[in-house]
Amino acid sequence: MTVYQLPVEVSAFAHLLRDMVARLRPGEGWYGVFAGRDPEGLRSCFDGTEILPWDVVESLLQDLGEVGAGPGTARARALHAAAAAAHDRLPGGEEALRERLALMEEERRYAESRSRDLDARLRADPVCADAPLLSGDLAWAQDDHARATARIAELTGRLTRLTAGADGGRGPAWAAAGPPVRTDPEPPPAEPPAPSARKGAAVKRRPRGARYAWTDETEEAQEALPVPELPMAGAAPRGARFGGAEAPPERAPRAVPPEVAEGAARAAGNAVYALRRLRSQGRGGEAHALLCEAAAGPPAWLPALAAELHRAGLGADWATLLWEAASLPPGRLAAVAGALADAGRGQDCDQLLRQGVARPVDELAGACAALRAEGHHREAHALLAAFVRVRPPEDAARLASADPHALVPQLLEAARAVSPARERGLVHALRVAGLAGG
Repeated sequence: MTVYQLPVEVSAFAHLLRDMVARLRPGEGWYGVFAGRDPEGLRSCFDGTEILPWDVVESLLQDLGEVGAGPGTARARALHAAAAAAHDRLPGGEEALRERLALMEEERRYAESRSRDLDARLRADPVCADAPLLSGDLAWAQDDHARATARIAELTGRLTRLTAGADGGRGPAWAAAGPPVRTDPEPPPAEPPAPSARKGAAVKRRPRGARYAWTDETEEAQEALPVPELPMAGAAPRGARFGGAEAPPERAPRAVPPEVAEGAARAAGNAVYALRRLRSQGRGGEAHALLCEAAAGPPAWLPALAAELHRAGLGADWATLLWEAASLPPGRLAAVAGALADAGRGQDCDQLLRQGVARPVDELAGACAALRAEGHHREAHALLAAFVRVRPPEDAARLASADPHALVPQLLEAARAVSPARERGLVHALRVAGLAGG
């Protein structure tokens, strides 16, 4: 895919990567594996021509000691999602995604076949002279399979969001994935643990497979340059976020037509049934793909799905779905936020909007306009409040230029609620942009 100018989101994520690896030792940990395996592939991600698979980012975070859902992980995931979405929208993006997806399918099949073969050989003669070597190879083959599965889910989600558009009129596949069942009586099976870094000889073997998406092998290493810290998303401000006045109250839930409620309940039951079945079979990648499809499906069905997932003890899956929905096109993002607000799920709506502030400024302007057009003024205000907390004043001025009459006063009120310094910075940016008086 030919790229002449990098989107700002891709550049921001590339800066983050360079900052991360500047704090790592090139010959150690997962970074040592990746740097030795494919330095050219890493370089293409550091300069923004490719997007590093999320499983590799997680491994680098592990090298840095960042585990679980810490602030470093949240920040990296937000920037990664925004960069991937912007990269996929470039000319040739859909074709590139489909090609990479086909490659990962082949890698997963190969890793699965190799794992079976190595396991059979070890079972046949567990004390043979080659047993330690075969055990190491088996561990890497299993890691190849896990990474390929994760990348298939990631690529499928990106492709779904890219092609979602206006295709929300027909019922999605996740809505008919299985017979609706009640899921209250028993908890869902646990997700298989993520593969951990393996030390010793196995790491030094530099095996082939799906661990890395590129195939070039050279002996040059990427020189990483430190960059300034980027802002990290935080919680939306409460209270006097709009110039000393309370935020508009959450709207009372709106009545849903019986036929819509019936279809939503049936789809939610089917989706939860399918998710539990996939989890029980260790098919986490396909479960993630189902969540991505649900995020791109009819917005009016999502509140029922949220309720059913929480009833089934699958709250983490709902959080994943909200994360994926934050990268939907602006009209779809606004529709999902509006549906959640109409159903009385204000906290879910606010979380979705906070996660969406990493996307391009022009898309956020479109989302604000769509929310206001549907009467969701509180949600539009929440989006702007989160925006001014985590984005620089120059970005806020660019956002205001989309509709100065409506957005300039709202952005100023939101900035004033954050801090006097933030308000002064925004006033200066607006003056430079010609949107405020001298």
